[in-house]
Amino acid sequence: MKKNIEPCYYGDYLQLDKILGAQHLQSEKYGGAAHEEMLFIIVHQVYELWFKQVLHELHSVIDTFSQTQVKDQELITVVHRLHRIIQIQQLMNDQISVMETMTPQQFLSFRDYLVPASGFQSIQFKRLEISLGLKREYRIDFDKQSFYNRLEPRDRELLESLEKKPSLFELVDQWLARMPLLKKDSFDFLKHYQQATDELLSADKNTIENNTTLSDKERYQELKDWQTTRESFDALFDEEKYLALRGDGKFRLSHKAMLSSLFIKQYAEEPIFNLPFQLITALTEIDEKLTIWRYRHAMMVQRMLGTKIGTGGSSGHHYLKKTTESNRIFVDFFNMATFLLPKDMLPELPGSIKRYLGFYLGDNRE
Repeated sequence: MKKNIEPCYYGDYLQLDKILGAQHLQSEKYGGAAHEEMLFIIVHQVYELWFKQVLHELHSVIDTFSQTQVKDQELITVVHRLHRIIQIQQLMNDQISVMETMTPQQFLSFRDYLVPASGFQSIQFKRLEISLGLKREYRIDFDKQSFYNRLEPRDRELLESLEKKPSLFELVDQWLARMPLLKKDSFDFLKHYQQATDELLSADKNTIENNTTLSDKERYQELKDWQTTRESFDALFDEEKYLALRGDGKFRLSHKAMLSSLFIKQYAEEPIFNLPFQLITALTEIDEKLTIWRYRHAMMVQRMLGTKIGTGGSSGHHYLKKTTESNRIFVDFFNMATFLLPKDMLPELPGSIKRYLGFYLGDNRE
């Protein structure tokens, strides 16, 4: 590696004069400075810096999955960068504890000077959401209808152009859907899996019907829940039923991607599935960390403002709490636990398939 010709000094390299000179208190314009406003500014500036780094990592992952073929070796880098995002998310979640050292009255000492500024207007965070897969059609009404109307034209144009590009969710869905592993030679995963699930569900139904400790009402409810589960399983084996449930919002993954994901998770110990399993697990954790961040943010806002509206015009705590569950992205990976079978119920893989799964992960694009 070549050495630098000119000296590189710490403060100049990090441009600390710009960073440390970027905290301007609004409260100073209207009288005495509010002491806690400095903390408020720095916490949010640090968030934006971390958002920038997460976007840097995320874009590299999206670039990888945008290729015509995803090589096995590239998945190692992808998983590594997703794990880095997870660690950054943990820092961001912990950072809320620093903000919570501020009391509601301390926050109110400068809060009204910030109208109409709001974290709701963070363009980087919206870029992060959209790039992961939270596009306009999946947002709650307030987010969907009002957000774009509150942006400057250049920011609105940036996000609307991003909406038209494939998100990580869409690219991973396509990658999973083209995995040529569900059928090979004489092995048909779905056929074996359906037989095993029929046995499992029949046993569950028999347990409910013969449970003498249940009242008639309890038995009726449990059988009703069993029927719902049965219908979800049936959709795995019937693409038309699956598409109908997907249209109702029960699933987001395509049918083929769901089956491939299920195959990977059921046989995660097979060498060929090691990296895909790590990928699915990492995306699940990213969604979980993001949900925790939303929840903790909502709780902090309630703690600071009670039921007051947000400075950006939203319903404050109520809006944030609603986005906690509504704005999920990889929720199918969470719900997949519904379809997992105990190891002793899984069909034994033929020797030829086990040898194949032990050495090579193909990527077949039709």
